Amino acid sequence: MSQSPVRVRFAPSPTGPLHIGGVRTALYNYLFARQQGGQMLLRIEDTDQNRFVPGAEAYILDALEWLGIQIDEGPRHGGPHAPYRQSERKDIYRQYAEQLVLEGKAYYAFDTPEELDTMRKRLEEANVPAAQYNAITRMQMTNALTLPVGEIKERIESGQPYVIRMKVQPKDEIRFHDLIRGWVAVHSSQIDDKVLVKSDGLPTYHLANIVDDHLMGITHVIRGEEWLPSAPLHVLLYKYLGWQDTMPQFAHLPLLLKPDGNGKLSKRDADLGGFPIFPLEWTDPRTGERALGFREEGYRPDATANFLAFLGWNPGTEQELFSMEELIRAFSLERVHKAGARFDIQKAQWYNQQYLKAQPDAALAEQILPQFGQNGIELSPEQATKIVHLLKDRVHFAGEIVNESAFLFSAPTTYDPDVAAKRWNEEAARAIAGFRDALLSYEGTFAAEEIKHLLAQTLESLGIKMGKVMQALRLALTGLGAGPDLMMTMEILGKAEVVHRLSIAPERLSSAS
Repeated sequence: MSQSPVRVRFAPSPTGPLHIGGVRTALYNYLFARQQGGQMLLRIEDTDQNRFVPGAEAYILDALEWLGIQIDEGPRHGGPHAPYRQSERKDIYRQYAEQLVLEGKAYYAFDTPEELDTMRKRLEEANVPAAQYNAITRMQMTNALTLPVGEIKERIESGQPYVIRMKVQPKDEIRFHDLIRGWVAVHSSQIDDKVLVKSDGLPTYHLANIVDDHLMGITHVIRGEEWLPSAPLHVLLYKYLGWQDTMPQFAHLPLLLKPDGNGKLSKRDADLGGFPIFPLEWTDPRTGERALGFREEGYRPDATANFLAFLGWNPGTEQELFSMEELIRAFSLERVHKAGARFDIQKAQWYNQQYLKAQPDAALAEQILPQFGQNGIELSPEQATKIVHLLKDRVHFAGEIVNESAFLFSAPTTYDPDVAAKRWNEEAARAIAGFRDALLSYEGTFAAEEIKHLLAQTLESLGIKMGKVMQALRLALTGLGAGPDLMMTMEILGKAEVVHRLSIAPERLSSAS
């Protein structure tokens, strides 16, 4: 029998911005599908209309697109299994729920919220560990197992609200193999009679998810660890519906942990730490509350994908930088960890820095030129390229180059006092005066190498060693004691500006000391 082509799905709910843990789940699905020559579907699980948030679906689609995750079938892409929104498929689910009722594997339940509360309180008072609607408690409730057939029919025909619950058999063991965690076994006494169809006629996640995965030919369900407790119920549903032979393989991914490793990463952690945990910026349409996004904070999509891939997986080598194509070739579920992965924002910044360094200077210059313009600085592409070359190894984000280059556009008005106290002396003043005079009469090309040669000649003629006055020269030009390549800095400043700064610095530094 030939093996079915790999088909995976990412099935988020449009209840707000997509958490970075969900993005990682989507990425792992994508890497696995492509590595296996398979397909990836996007399905919007919007059956809980009370939690639906306008704009959330478009946000999910835009976020995946930004990261480079290519969807084969979905709401924006179409496909043979449309529609891909569960709210548009509710008639499909109903027939399977009714089939389960007919076969005695599910039942109608008419319990009111008050009756359910009374049941829970009764169990809590009796010190029952988990107050649940199950094989024991269902026989004291208002449902098709305790009511006469005629009354059941009357209640339904009169329009009385009801749900359809799964009938879990007692004394059963559910076993399945997880591709990351190995064999998992759960006794049916741990599973309650979950609601499959709500009183509004819409299915719950449990039923819709199983039916859709089956009808859409999903071969592997790769999802977060938080769904592991629901997996036995899902396995049971496959069995009840007669689909156990085509049931997908499961892989439950490790949790994303707080930066200190203690507990699950939350929005509160991100707010307190001042870092993003959403791929794109999000403004809640209900409250106006704004959440930071990786994209808007300056992270590159390729660096973000690389960072996320390593949150729970490693290639088994020392290599850390991977293009998307390399990730696809290297990825395997066998190398996904069971333990939670600590969310280290410094590592995310490091990845971004590495990708920034690898970008051609001219391309990066073109990207940030508009930001210079917004700051009132007009530059040619050539000037911007030189600035990028000078500073890109010193920043984590492209936007920082604009801020870090401020010293190039205005002469210093203050000078680092600690450096001035240590390095500004009579020898430094003599060296700077001599270099300024040499520049005034210099007629050659004002480029880094030529400037360095002229400086060396001047200092040699004055009997001063270059190492003794370089920090003082930087101080005079920038007001700082450290910074990027000084010869390149002077080339960018231009001869006139360098002469100007070397002319005003000695008087200001001498009067300050």
